[in-house]
Amino acid sequence: MVADQPRRPRTMNDARSEAEAAFKKATTKAPEAPPRKAAPLPGVKELVSLRIDQDVLQYFQEGGPGWQERINEALRKAAGK
Repeated sequence: MVADQPRRPRTMNDARSEAEAAFKKATTKAPEAPPRKAAPLPGVKELVSLRIDQDVLQYFQEGGPGWQERINEALRKAAGK
């Protein structure tokens, strides 16, 4: 049987350390998991703002309607897709 050991008196440093540890535990935010990026859906277009040289834009617009699709196809080809 182990006899009860006498408690040592608490000091201000002990109380302060305990209080700081309790405060830190209560106020520390758990790290958030990074948001998951949704998988791209096939055939869904995304609206973006893109700066293109004026002469390049005119080249694609000269073909009439569908110039945005032609730019998309040229970019797809350049990306190797």
